[in-house]
Amino acid sequence: MAEIKSLKSKKKRTESSRRWLIRQLNDPFVQKAAKDGYRSRAAYKLIEVQEKFKLLKSGSLVVDLGCTPGGWLQVSRKYVGKAGKVIGLDINFMEPIPGAEFIQADFLTEEGLLKLQDVLDGRKCDIVLSDMAAPSCGMPKVDHLRIMNLLEIAYEFALNHLNEGGCFVAKVLKGGTEQELLKDMKKSFKIVEHFKPKSSRQDSAEQYVVAMDFRG
Repeated sequence: MAEIKSLKSKKKRTESSRRWLIRQLNDPFVQKAAKDGYRSRAAYKLIEVQEKFKLLKSGSLVVDLGCTPGGWLQVSRKYVGKAGKVIGLDINFMEPIPGAEFIQADFLTEEGLLKLQDVLDGRKCDIVLSDMAAPSCGMPKVDHLRIMNLLEIAYEFALNHLNEGGCFVAKVLKGGTEQELLKDMKKSFKIVEHFKPKSSRQDSAEQYVVAMDFRG
C-alpha cells in the first residue's frame, strides 16, 4: 500500500493530532479493518489471540468491558455464533452491532456494574474481555498505574462472574502485571500468559495477559 506522506486540509490541527491522523491513514491494519468491515484495527488483536489460544467457542457467553467502538464485539460474535451471547459495556455511546447487546454505563461505578449484572441475570460468563486503557499522560509510571487500576477492577469482575474453566483477556503495559496480581491470577487460573499481537503497534508498550481455565 502506498504511503501517504502529507495531509492536506483547511482545518487547523495540533501537531500531535496531525501526526496521529497521518499514522492512522498509513496504518495497514486501519485500512484492512475498513476493507473487512471491522470498526477498529483492534479487531485483529483479538483475532490473533483467538488464533493462538482458541478461547472463543460456539455457544460461549462473552462480556467485553470498555467495548467501543465495537471491534472486539464483532470478532466475538463471529466465533460464538448464534448459540452464543455477547454483551458489551462502555461509558461512550456505540451504534448497535447485530447479535450483540450493548450497555452504555461507566464500568468503574457501582451503577454500571449493577446494570451489567441485571443483563447477565445470574448467568456466569465463559470469557471476560477488557481492552480498556486510560488516556495516556506521557508519564510511563502514571500510565502504568492507571491501566493497572483498570486491570484490577476487570479482573475482580472476572473472578466473580466467570464459569469454572472460563478465560480472562485484558490489556496491560510492557512489563506485564504487577507481581502480586500475577501470583493471584496463577492461583485462580491454570494457565496465565502474556501475549503481544503483531497487530499491536511495535512502538506501543501494550500487550495482553491471557488467563485460561478458571479454577472457580
